[in-house]
Amino acid sequence: MTPHAEVSIDVDLVRALLREQHPDLAEAPLVLAAQGWDNVQVRIGDDLAARLPRRAVAVPLLENEVRWLPTLAPLLPVAVPSPLRTGRPGAGYPWPWAVVGWHDGVRAADRPRASRSAWAAELAAALAALHVAAPVDAPHNPVRAVPLADRDQALTERLRGADDLAWALEVWRRGVAAPSWPGPPVWVHGDPHPGNVLVTVGGATDPGVDGGKRSDGGERSDGGERSDGGERSDSGDTLSALLDFGDLSAGDPACDLAAAWLHLDDAGRTTFVAAYDRAAGSAVDTDPGRWARAAAWAVSMASSVLVMAPDDATNTPWARGALAELRRSAALTERA
Repeated sequence: MTPHAEVSIDVDLVRALLREQHPDLAEAPLVLAAQGWDNVQVRIGDDLAARLPRRAVAVPLLENEVRWLPTLAPLLPVAVPSPLRTGRPGAGYPWPWAVVGWHDGVRAADRPRASRSAWAAELAAALAALHVAAPVDAPHNPVRAVPLADRDQALTERLRGADDLAWALEVWRRGVAAPSWPGPPVWVHGDPHPGNVLVTVGGATDPGVDGGKRSDGGERSDGGERSDGGERSDSGDTLSALLDFGDLSAGDPACDLAAAWLHLDDAGRTTFVAAYDRAAGSAVDTDPGRWARAAAWAVSMASSVLVMAPDDATNTPWARGALAELRRSAALTERA
């Protein structure tokens, strides 16, 4: 289940904080937009949102966003929630917080996999633009973008302990055995799952999904899949924003390339792989193990949801879909 909130955050608290620290925003309409594992998002008027940690463990993640996103945002060909103002503890709230831009769009998780091929190349280009050498004081995340060998014991135990994930051990092992990242640590988003990507549907936001106004990166319980087997329109979707940089760190870019399985089907993945390799240029020539490691990272991210939070209705749909895609592509690899 979603971790228990350590503080209660509502519209009244946010208004009190704004009155104390940003009074020019205090009378704007406020709407509770999302409550994720780590943060609560409250929309401020049309163009802004307050982002507040709901657990102590999320505070340094927000601080990383505040410190680094203003530097990284200009490098990226896609919108990101770069902090525009900062907040300090107050009104009974114990931690720092931020005011960020509000981004219109529909979560990628709310769209069928087949529709995502339309912007697979855009996502690949955005990640390639992010994957530049990071400074020595860049944040370190012990469970993302590290050498896969560092996570081998934990992942092997996790997969062996889940009867329906035994098949994933081979995908994981191939990643661990693959050549490691040969370059210097690069910037890595760290959590590129379909709830952290916003898209514009057919050239306009989708009024059928929360009015088309989403900036929280959370997952809907339906995972974007129609239970009646019907098809939604998938023409003209474009990438709108890349959200939730709380896991931002420096390390192996293959961690982000897990998106190839977290988001995409075969057609989309083919587009994504080609676009990323083209955008990354000569760097890919020295990194033959990147896609084996990326598949292993996808196993890690998706299995963590199903094993650690199987009742999390907001994240299990994309996790199940990713594992199904990994299992199918693994079977094709074995037959090849």
